[in-house]
Amino acid sequence: MSDILEVARRQVLDEGRGLSGAQVLECLTLPDDRLGDLLALAHEVRVRWCGPEVEVEGIVSLKTGGCPEDCHFCSQSGQFTSPVRAVWLNIPDLVRAAMETAETGATEFCIVAAVRGPDERLMSQVREGVKAINDAVEINIACSLGMLTQDQVDELAAMGVHRYNHNLETARSHFPSVVTTHTWEERWDTLRMVKEAGMEVCCGGIIGMGETVEQRAEFAGQLAELEPDEVPLNFLAPRPGTPFADRPLVEGPEALKTIAAFRLALPRTILRYAGGRELTLGDLGTRDGMLGGINAIIVGNYLTTLGRPAEQDLELLTELQMPIKALSQTL
Repeated sequence: MSDILEVARRQVLDEGRGLSGAQVLECLTLPDDRLGDLLALAHEVRVRWCGPEVEVEGIVSLKTGGCPEDCHFCSQSGQFTSPVRAVWLNIPDLVRAAMETAETGATEFCIVAAVRGPDERLMSQVREGVKAINDAVEINIACSLGMLTQDQVDELAAMGVHRYNHNLETARSHFPSVVTTHTWEERWDTLRMVKEAGMEVCCGGIIGMGETVEQRAEFAGQLAELEPDEVPLNFLAPRPGTPFADRPLVEGPEALKTIAAFRLALPRTILRYAGGRELTLGDLGTRDGMLGGINAIIVGNYLTTLGRPAEQDLELLTELQMPIKALSQTL
């Protein structure tokens, strides 16, 4: 039987064909002493099929907290006792956040709302916000507003929203253990409409929510089937008051194997560091991931947790001689 890394070198690096779910599982279950080889191959694949640039993004929450859904990892759910409460951001603050994001060299600015899906009030604010940002600064605008109707998809596309984020969060088989107020299929339907409307699709999930290693491999295969433009990889940072508050952190080597395996499943996709990397990987592990398949990062803070200072991430990119992707290349 051929070694999985030899197979991946031929199939992914040379031919550009991503690994299947079964092959991803082989990577995820490699012994720790093969981790360095796995990361090195994933980095080669990233450079070969995505280039050396790193895409930098900032995110801001237009509506925080008070969400009616019961996503067990999320402190913004109104069903849990977590300390996050509903807050709306005004348009001048939204524009200010976009300008500050652009000053870091970022090319993407994502407007996020904690909702099941947008109502007319939220769509009106997004409409006003997108116009105000476009009038003030040159940056790609992405949105993450939950599940959409076809009319809402069409309106966001007409506004010029560049990319839409809607995470599947986990493997289809594990989803009912994470969310009960809506289905995995409902999320998939939104992503299908977004893709058909011509917006870029951003879809990832959270590692460490009690899924098995087989389900992580299943999830990689399902993302590959979707063919998203971007996959944000989060690692669970357990939030007080949520059902997952007491879950253990993902171990560093396990997290790095996941990063590399997802890169080998998705050779041409933007693979972005998102929430939880500071706790799971720390500074050294963050560096290893950048040399193990990652080619995009969120700088600054996340929605309800603090990230590393943007300057730290930008200094790391300089040290690794990884150029920041220019805005003109993404328009």
